[in-house]
Amino acid sequence: MTEYTRQNVSSGSAWEPVVGYSRAVKAGAFVFVAGTTASSPEGAVGGADAAAQAREIFVRIGAALEQAGASFDEVVRTRVYLKDIANFDTVGAVHGEIFGSIRPALVAVEVGALAAPDLLVEIELDAIIGAALPAA
Repeated sequence: MTEYTRQNVSSGSAWEPVVGYSRAVKAGAFVFVAGTTASSPEGAVGGADAAAQAREIFVRIGAALEQAGASFDEVVRTRVYLKDIANFDTVGAVHGEIFGSIRPALVAVEVGALAAPDLLVEIELDAIIGAALPAA
């Protein structure tokens, strides 16, 4: 049986201990980043702009990946949850800014609601440390 060293990565959110989750979990070379939104005590960072919310989400996800010793280059799968599928093109463009040459597996789905009414998008992803594409 393979054993993996586990590292929980916290964002410092007050919800993590209440709900019982981590922003990310590293197990061996695998990194799993939890569903991440642009929430803040003052409301969604980016307001009613789904692309701006996605950019903030990727800032937060990038920090979690870094804490786990990974990078966007090692992401192999992303999942995008949209409150309105009409935002797919704008959020997809932000996804493409980061992953255009990496091209992880992707699913994008419309959901009935997210954790707060002003949240328009939530993103989660998986990475494998060492899975980065070789330099061209």
